[in-house]
Amino acid sequence: MTHSVAILALSPVIGYDLAIPPQVFGVANEVLGRREYDVRTVGVTADPVTSVHGYAIVPQAGVEALAAADTVIVPGTVMPGPRREGRLPDDLAEALAGVRPGTRLVSICTGAFVLGAAGLLDGRRATTHWDKAADFRRLYPKVDLDPNVLFVDDGDVLTSAGLSAGNDLCLHIVRKDVGADVANEVARYLVVPPWREGGQAQYIDRAVPLDDAGSTAALRAWLAEHLAEKHSIASLAAHAHMSPRTFARRFREETGQTPGAWLTQQRIREAERLLEATDLPIDLVAQRAGLGTGASLRQHMRRTAGVGPASYRRTFRGPESTRHPHREAV
Repeated sequence: MTHSVAILALSPVIGYDLAIPPQVFGVANEVLGRREYDVRTVGVTADPVTSVHGYAIVPQAGVEALAAADTVIVPGTVMPGPRREGRLPDDLAEALAGVRPGTRLVSICTGAFVLGAAGLLDGRRATTHWDKAADFRRLYPKVDLDPNVLFVDDGDVLTSAGLSAGNDLCLHIVRKDVGADVANEVARYLVVPPWREGGQAQYIDRAVPLDDAGSTAALRAWLAEHLAEKHSIASLAAHAHMSPRTFARRFREETGQTPGAWLTQQRIREAERLLEATDLPIDLVAQRAGLGTGASLRQHMRRTAGVGPASYRRTFRGPESTRHPHREAV
């Protein structure tokens, strides 16, 4: 069945945010060779929606489309009510109240202010643009805001950081819906990374190295090829020709993560790739990805993906012709 996506454009809308979902999901349709996503731009009225940079977008549908959507996406906006006063106009509040229970709710950048004003983020973990975090916390103190990440997947509510992080979140949604191979193809076509490392903390203004002399980039490339091996801060620092303290500080500056968190993330991604592309037993997948045992892999995947490796494999299994044969296990 076609997945209905309604993009709620609220004037003045951040045009960059608004353009991301149709592009990502449209390319996903092309990669799949079918209409997996039916994407429509929705307006509270039939009037063109002005953007913050002087042009306007004509919505394709009215707010009645929100009640029929499987996913509702709110791009960034500078609408005064949610951005400055912590409230929604009556017509917008009524429209969001009509969204069906269980509908996947998504915000890009300051679209989180709209979900916050609707009370849809209360008690939940979320993110928004790092530059607007203080305003968000003041207006919506019931939300568990994490301004350091690129996006937050809290099950049926997903929020992204500023602007380009909308790409990261939409690719993540494609990855969840139809698998990593499709998401990777979409990213390749869009000429963007299929998965960016770290969080938005790395984009906050700070001094950064001007050359590669003290960078951990080469080490990270080496680590990606040696995930199954055991590593420590001391051994990684020695490999990078740095002191452990300098290495840990530089690594976090460049990725927004500690070395341990980054390494775990890479190992989980490799495990997901092996689950999708091979018939390897769960225990062997865990070993090859550097996660030790099948039990450890299950724990990590339930925390990050919400399902165990067996369920993940059944959901994201590619066609037989694209998988490696079982003999990889020997």
